[in-house]
Amino acid sequence: MSERIRVAVVFGGRSSEHAISCISAGSVLRALDRERYDVVPIGVTPDGRWVLEADEPDRLAITDGTLPRVDARGTSIVLAADPTRPDLEVHEANQVPESLGTVDVVFPVLHGPFGEDGTIQGLLEMAGVPYVGSGVLASAVAMDKGAMKTVFAQAGLEQSPYVVVTDRDWRRRREQVLEQVATLGLPVFVKPARAGSSLGITKVKAAADLADAIEEARRHDPRVVVEASVEAAREIECGVLVDADGEPRASVCAEIVVTGDHEFYDFEAKYLDDAADLVVPADLDPAVSERVRDLAVRAFEALGCEGLARCDFFVAPDGRVLVNEVNTMPGFTSISMFPRVWAESGVDYPELVDRLVVDALRRGTGLR
Repeated sequence: MSERIRVAVVFGGRSSEHAISCISAGSVLRALDRERYDVVPIGVTPDGRWVLEADEPDRLAITDGTLPRVDARGTSIVLAADPTRPDLEVHEANQVPESLGTVDVVFPVLHGPFGEDGTIQGLLEMAGVPYVGSGVLASAVAMDKGAMKTVFAQAGLEQSPYVVVTDRDWRRRREQVLEQVATLGLPVFVKPARAGSSLGITKVKAAADLADAIEEARRHDPRVVVEASVEAAREIECGVLVDADGEPRASVCAEIVVTGDHEFYDFEAKYLDDAADLVVPADLDPAVSERVRDLAVRAFEALGCEGLARCDFFVAPDGRVLVNEVNTMPGFTSISMFPRVWAESGVDYPELVDRLVVDALRRGTGLR
């Protein structure tokens, strides 16, 4: 193309994963080739305001243990939900809105609610602006672990037994909820239904601790999922990327081996303590590896995903492969698994980002 493709990288957001989104965006900004792309960094503040951010990837990194945030002092901008005028506008107090022109594609590096859950995808569909990743429905279903598990069950994908705890049920019939959860046995994992980066997750080994664990999860989301633990299971992850023909392809498999005092791959182990070994490729029996890769594509297609996803599995001691979850906008930090498995599969970071942008332009918006 004679002119550079204009890419808006949107990051931050209103969810508890605000900082992780910033870190991911820093890596994406570094990878975008400025000779091919005209890059517009857009931050979303924790209260939801869109602002122009500086094109300074190094600012979006963990510094001395301090997590990055969107600079709320930036110039306010708005993307109108109008396909006849899909341009960015500067909105300053007491001034006439000023157009910054259109963007060709949006890379929404947003994790969690109000971004990864179909909300920004809906805005971009209404604005007629192509975007990286899954559409509204797949994004929304994959964000809600309870809804996602329902789809997996319908698709015949084996998973750990679980119970969904709604806000109404917890407030009105707590004892019955605890009785239902007790049928899962112990230990169990208690998770916010619509959060990521392992925020708010507790492994519960004693029934007396269950209510507190649910309350901790509810700090992040009033909807909670409780899952039976697959003890002594190996945590295996696999990336899915759509090729130039629109076909989903699976990467090599990788394994997460938690070290130190962390019993599972929690937030601190992921981002702060360097307390996990990411083994790429995983040392798996070839038949098991192929089984995981096949199931990754099946899970991707069951949800109707597009573009990319990271699919997480448990490989039980008896050899069973259980699907855990699918992440439609996986972490893009330098330590994140998704870029690492694709690098091992022959697609380096800049090419990975480029493929995703090209795929978004190929798909466009609207019913498909």
